[in-house]
Amino acid sequence: MTAPVAIFACGNPSRGDDALGPLLLDRLQTWLEVEGLAGGFDLIGDFQLQIEHALDLAGRELALFIDAGSGTPAPFLFRPANAANATPHSTHALSPEAVLTVYAQIAHEAAPPAYVLCVRGETFELGEGLSAAAEANAIAAFALLQSLCRGAEGVVWAARCGSHETAGQRQLSGA
Repeated sequence: MTAPVAIFACGNPSRGDDALGPLLLDRLQTWLEVEGLAGGFDLIGDFQLQIEHALDLAGRELALFIDAGSGTPAPFLFRPANAANATPHSTHALSPEAVLTVYAQIAHEAAPPAYVLCVRGETFELGEGLSAAAEANAIAAFALLQSLCRGAEGVVWAARCGSHETAGQRQLSGA
C-alpha cells in the first residue's frame, strides 16, 4: 500500500553539507518509527532527483523534497513547489518542480501538493564532514519536520510557509 506522504531527500554524504538531506532522512526514519507514524510516510533518498522519481508521486496526498542549499537563508527555507510550465530539458538532476511536471505529463493529472525544505549548507567539498553551522541548521529543520509529520495535511503545511519565501531566495544544491 502506498503511504499518503512521500518525502524525498537528496544529497551526497561525501560532500560536506550536501549530506544534510540524507542525514535528515535517517533521523526522520528513526523518529517516525519511535512515534508510530512510519506507516504514513515513504522516505526516498537519492544523490539527486531523477525522472523516475515522478512515479513515486502516484497515489500521494502530499510530497516533500529535502535538500541542502548554498545561499539559502539560515537555518532553512520551507516553501511550496509547483509544477513548472516547461518540459524538463534533461533527465539528470531534476528540480522538484520538474519532477512534479513529469508526473503531471505521465499521469495526466495534477501532482499532489508538494513542498521544498532547503536547509542552508556552508561547505560542499568532496571528503569534508558536516559543518557546525549545517548541524545547527539541521536541528532547526528537524524540529520543523517533526511538526510537519505530526500534522501531515496540505492546509497545515501551507500555513507553515512564510510569505517572504520566494523561489529567488533559494538555491538547491542539485539545481
